[in-house]
Amino acid sequence: KPLLLVNAYTCDSCGNEIFQEVAQKTFTPLSSCPSDTCKTNQTNGRLHMQTRASRFQPFQEVKIQEMADQVPVGHIPRSMTIHLYGTLTRSVNPGDVVHLSGIFLPTPYTGFRAMRAGLLQDTFLESMHVHQLKKQYHAMEVTPEIEEAIEDLKQDQNLYSRLANSIAPEIYGHEDVKKALLLLLVGGVTKTVGDGMKIRGDINVCLMG
Repeated sequence: KPLLLVNAYTCDSCGNEIFQEVAQKTFTPLSSCPSDTCKTNQTNGRLHMQTRASRFQPFQEVKIQEMADQVPVGHIPRSMTIHLYGTLTRSVNPGDVVHLSGIFLPTPYTGFRAMRAGLLQDTFLESMHVHQLKKQYHAMEVTPEIEEAIEDLKQDQNLYSRLANSIAPEIYGHEDVKKALLLLLVGGVTKTVGDGMKIRGDINVCLMG
C-alpha cells in the first residue's frame, strides 16, 4: 500500500498550494492556510487535501517466523515485523524462505499508549536487502544434470509412490493420504467443453480423523 511522505493542500481563499512533510505513521492534517497572502488579507482560508500533488512511497509490512527445524524443542517459533519500502515491496510472498538485512528499530508510541507502555517498546526491522533462498520455477536454470535426473525419473515405474513418500517423510505410513495430497499439489488439466463450460482440473481433499 502507498505510504504518505508529503501531503499537499490547496487553499480555497488564496489558491496557494501548501505542502506538509509526514515523518510518522500518524499526523495531524492542516486546517487553516499558513500562507503570507491569507495572513496579509487576514482571511482564515480552509485547506483541502490534493491527492495528485501529494507524494507517496510503496510500503509493505510483513511478518516472518523462524523455520520449524531451527526452533528448540519445547519452544514456540519467534516472529518479527518487517517493513519494506520502494522496490523491495512485493519481493516476499507467503511461504518464502528469505535472508533479510536491515536496521533494527523501536516502534514509537504516541498519546495515552506511550504513557502506559513506559520503557517498553515494540520493535521492527527496516529491511534494506532481501535474499530469496527458494527460487521460483520461472527463475530456475535447467542444467544438464537436472535434465538427466528428470529423464531417469520418467523411466521409474515406482515414481508415483516415491513422490508420495517424499511428502512429510517424518510421518510414517499413510501412503494413500500422501498420494491424495500429491494429486492436490500437482493439479490437473482444465478442460473446456463444446458449449464453452470449463471444468477445472484441481481436486478437493478433505482429511478427517
